[in-house]
Amino acid sequence: MNAHSFSLKSMPPAMRKLLGGALMLGALLLTASSAAQAQEQSLTKPEAPAAANADSGVKAGADTAKAATADIEAGRYLAIAADCMACHTAPAGKPYAGGYAIESPLGTIYATNITPSKTAGIGNYTEAQFARALREGVRADGSHLYPAMPYTSYAMLTDGDVHKLYSYFMNAVEPVNEPASSQTRLPFPFNVRMSMLGWNAIFLDNKRFTPDAAKSQQINRGEYLANGLAHCSTCHTPRNFLMGEQGGAALAGAALGPWHAPNITSDPVSGVGGWSDAELVQYLKTGHAEGKGQAGGAMAEAVTNSFQHLRDDDIAAIVAYLRTVPPVRDSAQTKPAYSYGKAVSDEAGLRGMNGPNEHNSLNSGAVLFSGYCASCHSATGAGSSGQAYPSLFNNTATGSHNPANLVAAILNGVERKVGDKEILMPRFDEKSYVNPLTDKQIALIANYVLKQYGNPDVQVSEAYVAQARKGGEQPALARLQPYILPAIAVAVVLLLLIAGAVLMVRRRRRVPF
Repeated sequence: MNAHSFSLKSMPPAMRKLLGGALMLGALLLTASSAAQAQEQSLTKPEAPAAANADSGVKAGADTAKAATADIEAGRYLAIAADCMACHTAPAGKPYAGGYAIESPLGTIYATNITPSKTAGIGNYTEAQFARALREGVRADGSHLYPAMPYTSYAMLTDGDVHKLYSYFMNAVEPVNEPASSQTRLPFPFNVRMSMLGWNAIFLDNKRFTPDAAKSQQINRGEYLANGLAHCSTCHTPRNFLMGEQGGAALAGAALGPWHAPNITSDPVSGVGGWSDAELVQYLKTGHAEGKGQAGGAMAEAVTNSFQHLRDDDIAAIVAYLRTVPPVRDSAQTKPAYSYGKAVSDEAGLRGMNGPNEHNSLNSGAVLFSGYCASCHSATGAGSSGQAYPSLFNNTATGSHNPANLVAAILNGVERKVGDKEILMPRFDEKSYVNPLTDKQIALIANYVLKQYGNPDVQVSEAYVAQARKGGEQPALARLQPYILPAIAVAVVLLLLIAGAVLMVRRRRRVPF
């Protein structure tokens, strides 16, 4: 996109406020203060025999070591529930050493090294500094993190759980003395980290979780897990112009690059209100619920690294909480996405249509489906035995009014590991090891699948596939990025002209005629 002249007046009010705030906030200095720690006064006791003192000292030391070990193991579980591994471990990289690329709408953000290395990681962090980074998005050096690190959700974590996480990362994670392989470099003005000070003032609710006495212990636990540690809203809640989560639309579904994180409110049509408890549990533990859907993209990573490893009672608690989330209906979805389609095959009619050496024969959705999809998903669309390759009917990816997940699955493939079982659908974009497909071919396949097995009212264009290939539709703030610097330049020039004009008027008034 080329830079054109752009006036501040033509910009949205929210954008004008953001730019003004970024300029002013850039001059602020961050200060940190540490709280004084009070020492407990011990009661004076009669002096005990030396042997008795030695025995009690040994016992106290053993108890302390046991408590420390318990904290470390509890922290390990909390780190799994928070899915720290998924973002802070690059493919084929060492655990928590960073370098993983998070494709945000505003640019690529690379996760940092959070091993206890004192030279490349967080080994020098105090527990207070660790807590501030985790819950406020501020590093030990005072610089701000981007909310791709879901500190807006982790703000809910209790002091006790933060201590356990700190114990785990400092004592049970292997230090990696190399910085993350790639560093975040967002375009202006998103690279001005100080602007996050203003963003946090608007969107960060820095309050700890408080159980609701009117709700059961199970629902409270589920809310803490879903909204805090598992940070479900980070993906499943739509965002506003400034990329903050929209109030009143919690978990109602949102774009996630080329993928779409679906509505997981209790609505029976647009959300998961029509799923049984057993289906929701199965989905979270395996990434697949027969007759409903399967996990791909970021959700597949969450299943691989997090949900499948949680205790059954915690999974049940999350499900119980989801039942209480206020329903949000999407008017474009007239019936549940999983209710569309049936088994049907065009395979017989395709036999003998083309000669064995005929060129350009892959010219229809039916032929492309037969050649690229039917061997795994079957000619009838019923999927494979055991559903490692799922049915294409009664499937939320094909029955939704939004074809994002169908197209993204074809482009990027699906990969998740449950136990020792690898679930893999190959990708068909330019990185495919099978055979890359063009935008036109993917559109033909998607439209054939939608007509045969899914929502027949949905159409996929070549342009839609091309956009998904580039990472999906950009939000308004990202689309405005090329104009922001010219807008600031225009604003500075206008301010200088106005200041000059005012100065000239004042001087003229002082000159006598």
